[in-house]
Amino acid sequence: MRRGSTVPLLLLLLFASLEVDSSRTAPRYSRDDFSPDFVFGAGTSAYQVEGAAAEDGRSPCIWDTFTHEGKMPDKSTGDVASDGYHKYKEDVKLMTDTGLEAYKFSISWSRLLPNGRGAVNPKGLEFFNNLINELVMQNGWIGLNVYTFWAYAFTNSTADVQAAQRSLDFMIGWIINPLVFGDYPEVMKKNAGSRLPSFNKYQSKQVKGSFDFVGLNHYFSAYVSDNSNGSRTDLRDYNADIFAKFTVSKNITPTDQVLNQLIPVPAPADPQGLEYMLEYLKEAYGNPPIYIQENGYGVGIFNDTIHDTARIDFLSGFIGSTLDAVRNGSDVRGYFVWSFLDVFELLAGYRSRFGLYFVDFDDEKRERVPKLSAFWYSNFLKKKQDMNIERTGLNGTSHAQQ
Repeated sequence: MRRGSTVPLLLLLLFASLEVDSSRTAPRYSRDDFSPDFVFGAGTSAYQVEGAAAEDGRSPCIWDTFTHEGKMPDKSTGDVASDGYHKYKEDVKLMTDTGLEAYKFSISWSRLLPNGRGAVNPKGLEFFNNLINELVMQNGWIGLNVYTFWAYAFTNSTADVQAAQRSLDFMIGWIINPLVFGDYPEVMKKNAGSRLPSFNKYQSKQVKGSFDFVGLNHYFSAYVSDNSNGSRTDLRDYNADIFAKFTVSKNITPTDQVLNQLIPVPAPADPQGLEYMLEYLKEAYGNPPIYIQENGYGVGIFNDTIHDTARIDFLSGFIGSTLDAVRNGSDVRGYFVWSFLDVFELLAGYRSRFGLYFVDFDDEKRERVPKLSAFWYSNFLKKKQDMNIERTGLNGTSHAQQ
């Protein structure tokens, strides 16, 4: 990193003083336990990292409108964010230093096509060309991305078990079923009725099998209870059609708002839930190739620091559950930490931090500082034997016990 030697020296000393506890008896694993073809990386997303909202011909996107109306919890915007638009060369250098094998990013269409269609913005094209050239990226696959959380039945009742399955059909089946089977899940067609578009035979044939991989965004698990007696008014939406209620803990009353109420609440880490999800996708959809495109620590956490041992525990557990799923036959081909560095979070603004690298959002220079987890992930990727990951068990408590 191109800055004075004092900060890196202090961080190295910090790192040495906070080594992973080698006295734990849980089994260990390393990068070598995964296939050489398995890809480890980290990611960001255009609006969340770039900033430069009104520079070089970019037009406003829906997130600009939303945030400038003051709708974020902290009233923040992504106008500057992590300033990745100006600091991409520095960031790619950090990726190289960390040992990332891949980097997941997104295209800002309001920067590339500021009018929504028609002429390409040359400055926008230049930026993405420069970024890609810096990354030296080649080739490409067509895939889809699904936001997932594993669904446990709130009780052992038949109604709650069916509600948990129904939530998977809506959350996952809505996207993947047409691509694997050529149609939506039956329960969706029944509950949504004519509000759900139908496929004709030609469309079904065209869409079936039209993907190379499935990408997952996975952070937590949830408990699901039946809500079949809920309102059946004409004003219905996705949440209402599931006829279920959700909570991240049995100590919290379930709600019928899937995301609005779940995300701000600190969710217990549940690596086993990811393993269950991967097993489910293997059995239900013929074991498609899967990349875990987002998994990270920060949901409902507002006191993150560079001393982020909790993030190390989190990543250790979830990488371990990924390895367990691979050993059980799941065709998982990659794992990406969210996020490479602190960014503007879509549901929390700058209140939550997920990054391996700390970004000082109060400093116009947006300096990047490695957290303990950045050193830890780097050592794992570089196969340093003294930092093999320990299966910490996340304090020995599973989600199903909470």
